[in-house]
Amino acid sequence: MAKAAEKQDTKDTAKAAPEAAPGKKGMLVKILIAVIILAAIGGGAAWYMLKKPADGAPVAEPKEEEKPASFSDLDTFTVNLQPENGEQYLQIGLAVKLTDPKSADVIKQQMPEVRNRILLLLSGKKASEISTVDGKRKLAEELLAEIRKSVTSEEVRKTIKEVLLTSFIIQ
Repeated sequence: MAKAAEKQDTKDTAKAAPEAAPGKKGMLVKILIAVIILAAIGGGAAWYMLKKPADGAPVAEPKEEEKPASFSDLDTFTVNLQPENGEQYLQIGLAVKLTDPKSADVIKQQMPEVRNRILLLLSGKKASEISTVDGKRKLAEELLAEIRKSVTSEEVRKTIKEVLLTSFIIQ
């Protein structure tokens, strides 16, 4: 009887062993599917990040090594504005944004002409023209053009990027 029980246990073990193999195959299949899905996601992300833009789309060109901007304060200017509602005055502080710090020295050498152009421009304005944000932006652009005209060197003109209003008071 013991032999019969052993034979029965051997048959059960033999049946159990083949059933374990399909379970391992199922797990292996699930792992392979997961690896394939992750590879597809990674490949899609790489393709998306590295794809070239379509024709007509702007291409981001590598920028030249940009130097940090430097700033040079100009004098504070006080002028009479064109009369609207009585006498009005403008006191304005200016700074210029430069790509080359050496340009500040050239601008300082030309300061009498720069001051003259700025004063003439400012004294021709009305308070209502320059009191709005758009008016101030337009004024900054006009000041930039006048300062560039004052500078004799073309190289220095190119380094003057922007005029910044550091103080602005109308009375």
